[in-house]
Amino acid sequence: MELSTSVCVKAGLFSHPSSLTCPKDILKFSIITTQSRRNWRSRTSLLRISELQRPQKSIVLAMATGKLQEALPPVLDSTSEPPSIFDGTTRLYICYKCPFAQRVWIARNYKGLQDTIKLVPIDLQNRPSWYKEKVYPKNKVPSLEHNNEVRGESLDLIKYINENFEGLPLLPDDPAKVEFTEELISYCDKFNATLRNAFVSKGDIENQIREPLDHLECALSRFGDGPFFLGQFSMVDIAYAPFIERYEPFLADVWKYDIAAGRPKLASWIEEINKIEAYIQTKNDPKVLVEGYKQRYEEISLSTVLSWLLQENSKRKEFTEAVD
Repeated sequence: MELSTSVCVKAGLFSHPSSLTCPKDILKFSIITTQSRRNWRSRTSLLRISELQRPQKSIVLAMATGKLQEALPPVLDSTSEPPSIFDGTTRLYICYKCPFAQRVWIARNYKGLQDTIKLVPIDLQNRPSWYKEKVYPKNKVPSLEHNNEVRGESLDLIKYINENFEGLPLLPDDPAKVEFTEELISYCDKFNATLRNAFVSKGDIENQIREPLDHLECALSRFGDGPFFLGQFSMVDIAYAPFIERYEPFLADVWKYDIAAGRPKLASWIEEINKIEAYIQTKNDPKVLVEGYKQRYEEISLSTVLSWLLQENSKRKEFTEAVD
């Protein structure tokens, strides 16, 4: 994504004056401040804004990178009208809370494609019927509308965006790193499945999640030229970031388990990825994530218990009938 510690994007953020009404006004921004919390650095810059069709909206400019950070569009639900589908506009259909959609959203931001790929957020709990009927028959997110075609699957879309759009590369040229990318991308499903199974099991959760977390720690030790999986930020970091974002606070809250304890590489990775502006833009409130996961996995656990009770009751009934 952005550059490292070297990769970290150092950006000054500014919004246009509320008094601006003429699309041809020229704005000059003199940037000499830093964002204290994220330690973003910026430099003096001159920007010409020639076309502002909706000056009433707050537009934030990342001057150091030249990337436009748009105000997030409203979520579309079953009552919403569809966009002008297949009109030549490239659209990324997402859900703000979905980790799979978040992957592609991060990739889009990192490559500076905010103007090129428009976000269309969908309410997955109250989906508009037109999304399945006219856009993506699988009726899930993410999906990408590009060149009058719609594609899906988050990891495939990251690769597609990297190969078909300009911007910072998400994959290095080093053949060894390219090979390791495929290995880590393939492992991602196993990593997620292992942790999620642990969330609903009755065993020692620490023993169940130790191996996949140690696997990441070992992977982060492969290259010594940066804090990320391939040294520099890449699609591998994008693949894992949304899930670590959710697992870390959930495990800490429910099981008082620190996934970075005893794993210095993972601890450094978490620290550095939280300096990547393109990722920061997509993050959810950790408290909201934790509450959502609690509800989700409590429901799954209850369902598992009820299923077991029903099976046991059925066995007892069969036994009683056989005895009788």
